Amino acid sequence: MSRRILQVGPLKPSLAATLTERYDALVLPDDDTRAAFLAEHGASIGAVVTTGRTGVPADLMAQLPALGAIVNFGVGYDTTDVEAAAARGVLISNTPDVLTDCVADTAIGLAIDTLRRLSAADRFVRRGDWSGASYPLTRKVSGKRVGIVGLGRIGQAIATRFEAFGCPISYHSRREVPGSPYAYAASPADLAADVDILVLATSGGSGTQHLVDRQVLEALGPDGYLINIARGSVVDQDALVDLLLTGGIAGAGLDVYTDEPTVPAELMALDNVVLLPHLASGTVETRAAMEQLALDNLDRWLADGTVLTPVPEVS
Repeated sequence: MSRRILQVGPLKPSLAATLTERYDALVLPDDDTRAAFLAEHGASIGAVVTTGRTGVPADLMAQLPALGAIVNFGVGYDTTDVEAAAARGVLISNTPDVLTDCVADTAIGLAIDTLRRLSAADRFVRRGDWSGASYPLTRKVSGKRVGIVGLGRIGQAIATRFEAFGCPISYHSRREVPGSPYAYAASPADLAADVDILVLATSGGSGTQHLVDRQVLEALGPDGYLINIARGSVVDQDALVDLLLTGGIAGAGLDVYTDEPTVPAELMALDNVVLLPHLASGTVETRAAMEQLALDNLDRWLADGTVLTPVPEVS
């Protein structure tokens, strides 16, 4: 087993420093020297450390013949070719659980901000508009019907938080969750048609590409709100922009986008849309825990060829 470590893509600075200082890791160039670098070092790489934003596509994996593990900083891994990894017996780990609370908190914060238009109200005060007018009435959050797409760890945590607001909860997942107290909807469109707030907490990747399409958004309707802390790929972004501009849905709270860091320019001036820079897990405490779990996965693989938190598709 090759023990050489490769960093692929930007990482949290302290994690990148640890990889260099403790593991003598190499860093994959992101310029015209990449091909020569891989020709020289590719065959010696045993493990890659990366993020869900960068990942390891099939073409890169093919240039790492000794690759045994992909250690992912973050819970998402849709930018890594899971099928190619599974075919070669390459383990993939991620950092679940440690970011659940912060991501769920962000979903709740986005919902409150979007319905009550708190960010827009802040801009209203800063512009000096309060001196000449009252701020428009907004929408109540408590008691709203909430639908969650993806009732995994994060989805469950979001549901628990909304229950504290007296919100009836329903959900759609690939399969019904045994023992769940929440109503199950057979499709995203069925779910959207019966709720006021649709929260996306599902994984990304080809299996959920545009899972929330125009039909689903139209089912949510002109009084419905979309909250997305999942992946931008889950939503048909063009349809979402169109419906937000035309009143097809009431508003949206977005932490993720189709082509990050690009955000549709049409949304910038809308007060019924809250735009975040993919920060759901971005707290000091959670990022430290994610970093430690990534290193623990790497250490376990170096010790015995396994990982602590393998993704299910290749475990």
